[in-house]
Amino acid sequence: MAKILVIDDNIDICQLLERFLTKKGYDVETTISGKTGLDMVKNTYYDLIFCDFKLRDMEGRDVLAKVRIISPGTHVAIITGYADVKIAVEVIKKGAFDYVTKPLIPDEIISLIERALAVQKESKVQSVTFEKPDAKAKKKSQESDSNSKFLKGTGKESKKLYKEVKLVAPTNLSVVIYGESGAGKENIARLIHDQSERAGKPFIAVDCGALTKELAGSELWGHEKGSFTGAHSEKPGQFELADGGTIFLDEIANLSYEVQVGLLRLVQERKLRRIGGTKDKAIDVRIIVASNEDLRKSVQENKFREDLYFRFNEFSITVPPLRDRKDDIEAFANHFLSLSNEELNKDVEEFDEEVMQVFQEYVWPGNLREMRNVIRRATLLTDGEKMTVSALPPEVVYARKFNFTDSGSESNGVSHSTSKAPVNLKDAAAEAEAEVLRKVLEEVKYNRTKAAKQLGIDRKTLFNKMKQYDL
Repeated sequence: MAKILVIDDNIDICQLLERFLTKKGYDVETTISGKTGLDMVKNTYYDLIFCDFKLRDMEGRDVLAKVRIISPGTHVAIITGYADVKIAVEVIKKGAFDYVTKPLIPDEIISLIERALAVQKESKVQSVTFEKPDAKAKKKSQESDSNSKFLKGTGKESKKLYKEVKLVAPTNLSVVIYGESGAGKENIARLIHDQSERAGKPFIAVDCGALTKELAGSELWGHEKGSFTGAHSEKPGQFELADGGTIFLDEIANLSYEVQVGLLRLVQERKLRRIGGTKDKAIDVRIIVASNEDLRKSVQENKFREDLYFRFNEFSITVPPLRDRKDDIEAFANHFLSLSNEELNKDVEEFDEEVMQVFQEYVWPGNLREMRNVIRRATLLTDGEKMTVSALPPEVVYARKFNFTDSGSESNGVSHSTSKAPVNLKDAAAEAEAEVLRKVLEEVKYNRTKAAKQLGIDRKTLFNKMKQYDL
């Protein structure tokens, strides 16, 4: 039975989730305090934590950071309001598994839990052992899975990207992949692996941003039993698990200087020694690293070793942000819609033209990851065969009006409204909510039952909000 912790200073949310998830067969504990929640994590292992972004005693991002140190295997999902989604995207960059927006939707909560547990299960299987079936059969299986989960763009920027992948994949060169968070750096790394001679061997992805200085050595090189307090059994490191295949080190610039020294030795000698071990082990592994910042700048600022940079920088690839791949937005959207239909057992066939227009105008600060999350949620909220803008989050629909996007995206000076944007987050959220309510009510000709169902709220809540916004 999966164990879940809910941290929210709204006791109603805690009780609601506890009752609902308990009925679904999960073991649930709750607390209204971030500090108490961290104490609970120290004493109990939780598979998943739902944590409100705005707690009374601390912020959700701080809880996230400490959970990743205390219990690296625990997934954290951030609970946030509509207007806080840009902040939530930033938290995901720091390691949150996903986020859910208020009002909470039961099907969305269950979907998130199932995805988190599936990823956790896959990670555990991958960490224990790697079977060695026929290489050709495994490569065929990997390509089939890749084809179903990964879509190649056909626009100008995409063609340039895949040309570089095709060029470097057959070699054994180390590669540095640059790109914003959510742009698909890991997918490109996996594509390089799948098109190389190592395709039938392990592909191990490591989030260096999640590794503290204390844990990094054990995670990367492994350790022997009794090598330090808590080392009750031997553990192979990620490099050892990747032997013969490819290791992908995401956000490499986040590694501490001390860990970089050990990494340099491994890269130079192609040997590793577990913590507490006495023997070196030769390894054969291709190294692909990724960063959302220029490593040369990190070298100049003495944050990254110059000799290590030159070892990695045998070939570099830049993954363009989604806002620079306008030609591919429709294809990516349809791909994510197909995946969401399969995952949620839905049958949404197409997007309304207005939805696609919104997708083209939005700057997607969270890139492909954000697009998939937006479409997954909208698919869940869509009852018919066509997705309309009423299913999209307000911060996407009204991005320019409420300045939810980067300032750079406003450079053309065009505004979709002549009204003055709210000066604070609370007012912005309220106005965006009123706009969505008005639009949905107009679509269903003010049928409150249909409107409440489409918005994922009950009739009483809808009535109160209509009264609040004078609708």
